[in-house]
Amino acid sequence: MVIQIKSGGNPFGTHRVIEPRGVLPQPALKIDNNIDYIYDNEILVDVDTLNIDSASFTQIKEAAGRDEKIIIDTITRIVSEKGKMQNPVTGSGGMFTGTVAVIGPKLAGKIDLKPGDKIASLVSLSLTPLNIEKILGIKKGTEQVKVKARAILFESGIYAKLPADLPQTLALAILDVAGAPAQTAKLVKPGSTVAILGAAGKSGVLCSYEAKRRVGVSGRVIGLEYSAAAVKKMQDYGFCTDAVQANATDALECYSKVSALTGGKMADVVINCVNIPNTEMASVMLCREEGTVYFFSMATSFTKAALGAEGVGKDVHMIIGNGYTRHHADITINILRESPVIRNIYEKIYA
Repeated sequence: MVIQIKSGGNPFGTHRVIEPRGVLPQPALKIDNNIDYIYDNEILVDVDTLNIDSASFTQIKEAAGRDEKIIIDTITRIVSEKGKMQNPVTGSGGMFTGTVAVIGPKLAGKIDLKPGDKIASLVSLSLTPLNIEKILGIKKGTEQVKVKARAILFESGIYAKLPADLPQTLALAILDVAGAPAQTAKLVKPGSTVAILGAAGKSGVLCSYEAKRRVGVSGRVIGLEYSAAAVKKMQDYGFCTDAVQANATDALECYSKVSALTGGKMADVVINCVNIPNTEMASVMLCREEGTVYFFSMATSFTKAALGAEGVGKDVHMIIGNGYTRHHADITINILRESPVIRNIYEKIYA
């Protein structure tokens, strides 16, 4: 396949926006996913796996009645309509792994990539031009969708070369949530009390590990999960000082249990890793005055969090779950390398 090269591409990808004109690719309703050509500042990638973000995949799966064919049809329809994988309900996307096919001449020699390199995208599928030829299937128990597809990375796009010492599916799974433990490392201080909603999940277990390391012997990590099975996992992993069974959509239940554990002092840092809606108020109420709430979950409603905090008179710092922080890929891959427990957890599901 001969790829035509065009000039005049915007570094942030606005040249690919079809509707509405003048906006960036992420909030755009439709973008150009034509891969018969690339602009001279784009990278064309042969994609083998999509990792749909957890909130998005959960919503699609539940709406499809867990029917794999309907899930595949839904993903195909979204990409066909929008030119990108952006769930119209959650607004979120995910990431991909693939092999570099073509590097635009404007970037050649200026970046640390060459054709044939295997990479993971570290920008959301919700802004990435994606052209799916065929969906081959979904890896059971995961959000990983095997595809034959091509995608475009813009000049401003970030990526990570896949490490040679890790299976590709394992690296993809952990890089998908790399922002969570990296942000945890920045937020948590020695001696802190940290509460993590969804502490046994894909991102939650990484945050629990990093939080335990950061709080030290004088700090505390309180993990909250909905099911008894997930609570048992937290206990087995050993990263949480306290493993609490509570419904994250029931703010009063969560508040009561954490208040009892902390003598009413609550948590210095609250991290929300839950992939369902309506967990904003539990997060806010678990936090002490002038503490910090980090909403990593893409199911978070800014309106519910902001107005809800106002409604209960809580003065807390709220951080939107930016999936990027400097060196987040390196920090998270290093966790996988240094913790046999974490590696075993991820290998059982993804390797």
